[in-house]
Amino acid sequence: MRRRTLLAGALLSAAATPTLAAGTARAADPGPSVTRTGTTRLDATAVFFVSYDGLVNNNSFQKNGLLTYKGHQYAAWYTSTGNAVVARRVLGGTSWSTVTLSHVLKYSDSHNVISMGVSRADGRLHLNMDSHSDGFFYVKSVAGLLDNPTSTSWTSSVFGAVQTSLDGLALTAQFTYPQFVSTPEGKLQLSYRAGISGNGRNALAEYDGSAWTALGEWSSATGTYTSSHGTSTARNMYLHGIDYDVNGRLHSFFTWREQSAAVMCNSGGITNHDTGYVYSTDRGRTWRNDAGTVVGATGTSDTVAVTDAGLVVDSLNPDHSLMNQESQTTDSTGLPHAIISYVPGRFGQCTTDYVSDRTANGRAFHVRKNSSGTWQKTEIPVVLGSSQRTKLVLDRYDNAYAVFPFGRIAGASKASGYTDWTLLFDGAGLNAFGEVVIDETRIKADNTLSFLYQEKSSGTTPSALHVVDFALPA
Repeated sequence: MRRRTLLAGALLSAAATPTLAAGTARAADPGPSVTRTGTTRLDATAVFFVSYDGLVNNNSFQKNGLLTYKGHQYAAWYTSTGNAVVARRVLGGTSWSTVTLSHVLKYSDSHNVISMGVSRADGRLHLNMDSHSDGFFYVKSVAGLLDNPTSTSWTSSVFGAVQTSLDGLALTAQFTYPQFVSTPEGKLQLSYRAGISGNGRNALAEYDGSAWTALGEWSSATGTYTSSHGTSTARNMYLHGIDYDVNGRLHSFFTWREQSAAVMCNSGGITNHDTGYVYSTDRGRTWRNDAGTVVGATGTSDTVAVTDAGLVVDSLNPDHSLMNQESQTTDSTGLPHAIISYVPGRFGQCTTDYVSDRTANGRAFHVRKNSSGTWQKTEIPVVLGSSQRTKLVLDRYDNAYAVFPFGRIAGASKASGYTDWTLLFDGAGLNAFGEVVIDETRIKADNTLSFLYQEKSSGTTPSALHVVDFALPA
């Protein structure tokens, strides 16, 4: 399992490829639209500092910084004093109830996000927070809190002590990027990176309603990658997400980041390259490439490596400032979709300043697998105007929505084969700093696109944190 090849027949064109076949939307289905229904303020003075071009309360990779479950919406953030806060409201309500946890943000590092998860097996809310290549902090609620929200008080007494392990399970001393995902059976899994940027491995842990178990690492940092400029022998796989579809398949898009700058045309760029894809049919125990071949087994020495065959679904060298950890989702039939972004070749074949080149010339692309099994890629005609990430969601009709930095929203219809991308909301009135945190769970709950954003500020002056809601087609 150590050969590097592109997926046969799956090379993606840089332009739209509107192939329509089985699964095309019915003519009666509405196209994408958003209607702003309200904005609520979580905190008038949330902590504000810019690091790695982002904010700790609004890094879009913090899966479930905002989530919906059984008629209530939950949010987590850090206050101006660095205290971790978790809040809830009745879905669609205008007021939030807050609980301040005992933990205080230890560093001014935007990676140290708070991520939440729900264990449906016992109705607990879980939070993992404040980690960047070091130890993490973890807290969970009492059992049944989320199952009976109207009859359970929202006070600090419903949360246990803040821990530096998962109920005694230590995992790793170099922990980053917590992402919770619920399995179809109601267990809760925690995805994370062990190691550091350019030399890290993805891993999973699992909670069954009574105890946590380490499933182990599933991606490899080793192997040789060679570009036209040079060679690298260490890296890490950055996930665009990790999500179960309606059929119980676990999907993950990713990019590789090489440790050695020798693979780049210029040291001002970034070593990210290629968009890859793997899936699992056994709850993350083994991983397959798009052709269905097993390319890795979690917790073994045979993990997914850069040299494995059939991983790449969109080939791109390290010279175009490809973003890591962008966005992914699956549609109503289980087909995978992703957003990727980089500087297209028409603006040059060598980026020399990651931030300025992406801001001036970066573009986002919608990558998806269609019902005939072909990978397609469409450029979204919206200038990024930012070095940051774009989020992707689908509505009940499988229309696609890209939520760009500053809260701008573009949409494309399933009926067009996702070729009619149009700006639906320009972010007016939000004064949003950059990336936003999407409530990935709310669309299915009440047909609302809801996201958390923080207002622009300067230096370390705290600023307001909000949640804005948009109604999607009924």
